[in-house]
Amino acid sequence: MTKTADTSSLIRTAGRTAGRLMPLALTARAVQGLTGLAAAWIMADIITMVVFARADLAACQSRIAALAGLFLLRLVLGQLTEHLTLRAGSAIRRHLFARLLDHALRLGPVRLADTSPGEMAAVHLDAVAGTEAYWRRWLPARAPVMVLPPVILAITLPLDWQTAGILALSLPLMPLFLILAGKAAQKANQRQWATLLRLGGHLLEALRGLPDLKVLRASQRMVEAVGAMAEAYRRDTMSVLRKAFLSALVLEFFASVSVALVAVLIGFRLLDGSLDFHTGFFLLLLAPEFYTPLRLMGTQRHARMEATAAAEKISAFLARPVPEVSAVATPVPAWQTLRLENVTVRYGSGRTALNGLSLTIRAGEHVAIVGESGAGKTTLFGLLCGFITPDSGGIFLDDQPLSSLSLTDWRQQVTHLAQRSHLPHGTVADAIAMGRALTASGAPDPARLHAAIHDAEAEAFIARLPHGVQTVIGDGGHGLSGGEAQRMALARAFYAPGPLVLCDEPTAHLDPATEQAITLALHRLRQGRTMLTIAHRLSTVRDADRIVVLSAGQVIEDGPHEALLAQGGTYARMVATRKGEQTTLKGEQK
Repeated sequence: MTKTADTSSLIRTAGRTAGRLMPLALTARAVQGLTGLAAAWIMADIITMVVFARADLAACQSRIAALAGLFLLRLVLGQLTEHLTLRAGSAIRRHLFARLLDHALRLGPVRLADTSPGEMAAVHLDAVAGTEAYWRRWLPARAPVMVLPPVILAITLPLDWQTAGILALSLPLMPLFLILAGKAAQKANQRQWATLLRLGGHLLEALRGLPDLKVLRASQRMVEAVGAMAEAYRRDTMSVLRKAFLSALVLEFFASVSVALVAVLIGFRLLDGSLDFHTGFFLLLLAPEFYTPLRLMGTQRHARMEATAAAEKISAFLARPVPEVSAVATPVPAWQTLRLENVTVRYGSGRTALNGLSLTIRAGEHVAIVGESGAGKTTLFGLLCGFITPDSGGIFLDDQPLSSLSLTDWRQQVTHLAQRSHLPHGTVADAIAMGRALTASGAPDPARLHAAIHDAEAEAFIARLPHGVQTVIGDGGHGLSGGEAQRMALARAFYAPGPLVLCDEPTAHLDPATEQAITLALHRLRQGRTMLTIAHRLSTVRDADRIVVLSAGQVIEDGPHEALLAQGGTYARMVATRKGEQTTLKGEQK
């Protein structure tokens, strides 16, 4: 399927989510245009009566009232169209945002690692908002074009075939010009959106890295880089607007010339008496009504191109392949062994992250995963979280393939504790519960919450917060220290723990006192559970039941600390070359 077909399919599918709102809005807009034809007939009638029949106001009262009623109806229909398209646009925007968010969740963090936060924000916010112009401006402008010109031609032909001929001959010229001008404008729109995505990414990265930029005295250079991209975006935007205004100007010119030609023809025929005044004046009023929908559609064509360019970005994101998930919702049974058998994972760039990896983990074990950067540690965790599917090989619970079980049920059994877990904006209680194990009122379970806080060694600092567990924290744990945020993440793990715990060295970057408290909490979390830890510290490695050493996506050593030291292999060399306070393994910077 081509990119254009994908975009058209996306627009059609999104339009159906608005239900009857858009058909009602377009019908109202078309009827609004038809009221202009009736108003033109009544105006011609009134002028004819006043000028030629010398009729007084009383004789024209009914027609004036009908004309006022038509203008009022026209106003009401215009407001109704605006209201319906606003509601439809909002519904479609919510649908697209939900689709994007659902697709992002199904892609998972590993497949989104190569997408900058700025690009994600631009697609989810700017692109979704950009498509609204299609529903609110383009379609309402196009609807009268499908109705008014054919109706006006049908009315004009029996009254005066010459005027109908001029209208019919000029009609194809305007859409033809729109098509020719639209190709160049569409390319300009695509450049504009590409520049906007890059600008958003640069700006967000600059804000996130502001402390480093200040320390390195590179803030001015970043300001200049963002300024250059902003200037490029301004130039691209002005290019789009120039093409849009040029096409509108040419449409106005064609419409004005055509109306003038109709007026001259009617004038000559009125002079020679071959056309009566009422018919001639009515046709003269119809001529602008014939071209008005085409002119309006031309002025809104840039809205369609903007929406199409935005829809292409959304389609491209939705086209990214997601891991295949079994349609069978078989619950995950209790298991005694978790086995990876000859698993190979390759990324889109062709890089092999795991190369025939085989590993067996017994329930209740604490296994430390060590290896140099790029050895496959993060990919292994991505596999176990269900974010990645292997290109070959498989994962088994006892002898049952994990792919045949419910992915949702499996993820509920996995607790992931990262080096820097994300804490969303909201209360401390909500950040710990994350929508799990709620009471009937929708609040976190108090007993479970306080037990989790106690087990995570987080009671002391939460008690010091202004409102305890009801204290509002900022996005990303803003307002908390690194140690406090990590204890919050640990409390989240205790709140609804699964039987499998994945830890990415949660004691990294912490002071000794906080590290000791979190280590104690991790010992509690281990009880009765299986734990895998990506280890960067020797103390963590020694504490594990087994140590698995990865290299180039394969297991090269596996065994307890003392046994691996005795082998004198890779692990022994890592330990021998430890630095500083002898707590960090060389090569263990992820």
